[in-house]
This record gives sequence, structure tokens and C-alpha cells, in this order.
Amino acid sequence: MSEPLTLSPDELLTTTRAVRQRLDFTRPVPRGLLEECLTIAQQAPTGSNLQNWHFVVVTDAATRRALADLYRKGWAIYTTLPIASGNLTFDDPRRNAQQARVMASGQYLADHLHEAPVLVLPCIRPPDGRCEHLPVTLQASWWSSIAQAGWSFMLAARARGLGTTWTTLHLLFEEDAAQILGLPYAEVNQAGLIPVAYTRGTRFSPARRAPLDTMVHWETW
Repeated sequence: MSEPLTLSPDELLTTTRAVRQRLDFTRPVPRGLLEECLTIAQQAPTGSNLQNWHFVVVTDAATRRALADLYRKGWAIYTTLPIASGNLTFDDPRRNAQQARVMASGQYLADHLHEAPVLVLPCIRPPDGRCEHLPVTLQASWWSSIAQAGWSFMLAARARGLGTTWTTLHLLFEEDAAQILGLPYAEVNQAGLIPVAYTRGTRFSPARRAPLDTMVHWETW
């Protein structure tokens, strides 16, 4: 098991990238290392202290391939949408080039997702069944609970030399995924699908982002 990386909190938060093309599909990830990351994820905030997060960890090759096939079906739909990263254009040529790179890396992941040694599906089990029919306030509580736990898992993975990216396109076929996993679809919402692998190299840089004043509003909108 590898030693944790030496990263300051700010380095960890600014270099935990959505890793796709730099995932090392040839190197197995020890179960103990995954359990370390999941134990850290358990410390995330949770609505009403219900601790109703669940993580389905998939290492079986046939199951990974079945989930990846669903993801590829979702990717094929995504690439036709106006919001697809490669279909968006901006006045800034550098931003357009960034969008093209994101689309290319997304295509790479779609083509190779089944090769990731581990797939982790963060899930939430609301007390009254699936949450999409609940009032928005309750939905926000459950989604934020699993999002914070999932992000904690990804930060812990980064600190241990593992790469991740939170994907959601398989959710276009979520019930099919539930059947593959033996997951009680009527009771549990899947929130994403996270491939996990060691990275090729451990150095990542902060991403280029829009100026802060384009998205921060002081006192009022």
C-alpha cells in the first residue's frame, strides 16, 4: 500500500481533478486502501445525522463491463446535447480549447471505463423511499449528504495517489444499473459512478477557472 502524498489542505482541494486519461488501469487498488477512503467519507456531514449514505464498490470484471456499457449508452446521448462540453462555445478561445480537451477526455473514459479496477457508486437511502418526488428542501438535504460524503472519498483517494472522477451518465439507465447490482431501486437513489485507479504521476495543477467576480455576489445578487 502506497504512502500518502504530502499535500497541504489547499493543495489537496485545488488539485483533486476529474481524472480520466491519467488513470492507470493496469494497477490493482488494494481493498484496504479503499476502506481507508470510505472510512474518511463516513465523517462527512449528514442530514439529521441519519448516516444514510451507501457505497457500492465494484471490482468484478463482468459487473464493471455491464455498468460501463450503460455509461456508454448515456455518453452517446450526452454528446448530442447542447450542454455537452464539446458543444459549448465561448468568446474566449482558450476556454473553447479547454472544452474540447474535456470532451476528448470524456470520450476516452467512455471507451475505457470497464478497464478501471474499481467502480464506486455513492448512493443515498432516504427514510421514505427515493427522493425525487420529495419537496425540494428534502431533496437538497439528501443530495448534499451523499455529495459531501462522495467528495470526501475523492479527496481521501487523491491524498493516497488515487485518481477519481464523479460521473452521472449511467443514471439515464439507473434502474438497469440497480438490477445489475441487486440494489433496491425503489428505496435507494444512486448519485453517481466513480472510477478509481492509481494515477500515472501524482502531480496535478489547479484548473483554469472564470474570474471570481463573475460568480460571487456580496449581500445581494
